Amino acid sequence: MVIYTIGHSNRSLEDFLAALKGHGIGLLVDIRSFPSSRRHPHFNAEALAAALAAEGIRYLHMRELGGRRRPSRGPSPNEGWRSPGFRAYADHMLTSEFAEAVRRLLELAQERPTAVMCAEAAYARCHRLLLSDYLVAQGVEVRHILDARRWRPHSLTPFARAEDGRVVYPTML
Repeated sequence: MVIYTIGHSNRSLEDFLAALKGHGIGLLVDIRSFPSSRRHPHFNAEALAAALAAEGIRYLHMRELGGRRRPSRGPSPNEGWRSPGFRAYADHMLTSEFAEAVRRLLELAQERPTAVMCAEAAYARCHRLLLSDYLVAQGVEVRHILDARRWRPHSLTPFARAEDGRVVYPTML
């Protein structure tokens, strides 16, 4: 199974749709915690869903996979992340809510080619990086869409540790 990722960034709607169509995407899963954009209103959930529908692409918002998580209380097995936001998301990846959302995502991805979307263009600076690690640990091939023709394969983050389908980011001593 293959799942794509894409960041809308400041792309025009036309370029964004061309990138999705260029990779045959049939379902766009929005993993922004807040599915809106003040600077680029064509990426607000309702406007985006309508534009995608006109192109035959289904839209689904999955807040359960969204970023901007609160830090966990107590010690974290993800102290390898210096970024508090990435550490909080990695902790969220250990929850049953996250596992259930990924299970649902994988079910949907069996039905049609699927991409997950957030706002950040560079996946390495976005929670799509961590979600991609988790998917790779589940045996999923992850491709990061660059434009309508090109994509980059995802490789597990070097300090990530995958065990029993879970991913943690321990401190590297």
